[in-house]
Amino acid sequence: MSWKINNDVCVKCGGCVSVCPFGALELKDHIIHNDDLCTLCGICEKVCPVKAIKVEK
Repeated sequence: MSWKINNDVCVKCGGCVSVCPFGALELKDHIIHNDDLCTLCGICEKVCPVKAIKVEK
């Protein structure tokens, strides 16, 4: 199981940050992912308008 973001594709819209129910994402110069909080639910992947996030279970 893994979570990956392609920072070359990410437009830093913050959509993934706002929908994460666990607070596992933070927007700084790039998206910061907290493995300890993430449950790999995939909500962030679904809302990404440029498909920069991949959640693999």
